[in-house]
Amino acid sequence: MALSYPTQPGDIDHLIADDHAVVERQFQHLEAGRGNRRVLVDQVSFELALHAFAEETVLYPIWPELGMEDEHDDAEHEHQQIKELLVVLGRTDPGEDEFEDALTQLISVVRHHVHDEEDEELPEFRAKAGGERMAQLGKEFLAAKRQAPTRPHPAAPDEGIAERIAGMLAKPLDHVRDMLSGKQKEMGTDPSGTLDPEAQAIVDAHSSFGPLPFEILEPDQARKQPGPDAAVKKVMAERGLEGPEPVASVEDLRIPDAAGGEQTLRVYTPESFGTGPRPVLMWIHGGGWVLFDLDTYDASCRGLANKTGAIVVSPDYRRAPEATFPAAHDDVLMAYRWVLQNAASFGGDPTRVAIGGESVGGNMAAATCLQLAEVGETVPVAQVCVYPLVTPEQHGESMQDAADARPLNRPLLSWMAMHAFEGRPDAASDPRVDLLGVPAERLAALPPTLVITAERDVLRSQGQDWARRLEEAGVDTTLRHYDGVMHEFFGAAAVLAKAEEAQQEAARHLRRAFGAGADEPDGAPSR
Repeated sequence: MALSYPTQPGDIDHLIADDHAVVERQFQHLEAGRGNRRVLVDQVSFELALHAFAEETVLYPIWPELGMEDEHDDAEHEHQQIKELLVVLGRTDPGEDEFEDALTQLISVVRHHVHDEEDEELPEFRAKAGGERMAQLGKEFLAAKRQAPTRPHPAAPDEGIAERIAGMLAKPLDHVRDMLSGKQKEMGTDPSGTLDPEAQAIVDAHSSFGPLPFEILEPDQARKQPGPDAAVKKVMAERGLEGPEPVASVEDLRIPDAAGGEQTLRVYTPESFGTGPRPVLMWIHGGGWVLFDLDTYDASCRGLANKTGAIVVSPDYRRAPEATFPAAHDDVLMAYRWVLQNAASFGGDPTRVAIGGESVGGNMAAATCLQLAEVGETVPVAQVCVYPLVTPEQHGESMQDAADARPLNRPLLSWMAMHAFEGRPDAASDPRVDLLGVPAERLAALPPTLVITAERDVLRSQGQDWARRLEEAGVDTTLRHYDGVMHEFFGAAAVLAKAEEAQQEAARHLRRAFGAGADEPDGAPSR
């Protein structure tokens, strides 16, 4: 499910293709007999209902204006078939002949519909409407999803064209809404059957909060929803585990940001602090440059502090859309330089400083090292890139086989890029973002690197290719891949054995780089 021509992440045709990729992967699970068949079909129904409503209110009304009457009629006819099949699937159960027949028909109709849209209709539409219109229509497409009648339907069909169309379309989609009533708490889980039981418990816990899809919300709405840390805390509470992991101290400092203001630098001093200056690890949080903050990644910082014996510092860089690229990168570079100059003020050794991060934090860790090397400044003694984003392109097979993964799926990745790079289409080729495009001679300046990847992660392929690129450039590189886990697993060590293993792997890598006095932190807690 990929378009044959270039798009920007927020373009309507890009967003449509992302939706197609998610549903296709869910169909593949169903055809292979993997996972929870009922939940998979319910999720497909939810996604197709939102998608159909958004296309019919935003996209299809434009087609006749552009001479695409036949395409309009064919698409709406196929949508009607899809809706009727969804209603059948909602009132029957897996294993019943009617259910299985309807599912077989649905897969066939949707695949034919996708083929027509991606290979013929969307390219024709872009050519006739113009590429500059795609981004605005993309915003309208997401706004329509927030209004879609899988949730309470707009009361009055007379406020405008979208509402009138909604009134005409509502009936079959209202049936889908009724079918899914009470099932919101399963819409956010991963029903593919590909996760380990411990990882499954975490995504189930997050889904139990009943979140709306992050990728259809405005950023301020999305930030109010529970993050991955909330899911881990819920599982901990269910198991009677106390938290957070204790450290000697946590302190928030105010340091300069790159725009003449201030940012918070959170400083974690490990329990095994000992005497004398300690090594320092700057750990950069993820969230796609839009979501999440220091609190979301608190468990990773605590675990790494105690496992390495290092002081962990984490910058709360500016986020998009309030501050778009390169604001976050600039703040992280500013914070790193501040740490080198001021490490002694919080007990740190400025000669033993490493860097790392999760997701876009892994991106900014490597980008910081490259920027330092470019101007002849000392690079960190080591870096750790945990499921890093290293290209804005939809790179590798994981964009297909993990398109439907949770908590990070392909539509959410595009949503993040849409906000992070708004007004900056050149960001896609900027070497701070497109790390895979950096020449080998520049990569050679990077310090010993550990790359960690997860099986159920759209970023898996690019992380693995990043490790290969570094190795080819002569960088001392270690790749550690973890099956059966998802993006954001690293901070879940309290309830996920593979997260504990990954943190221990990171700690060994860092202690080797820190050298004397950092081999084994005294009194590091065992789990």
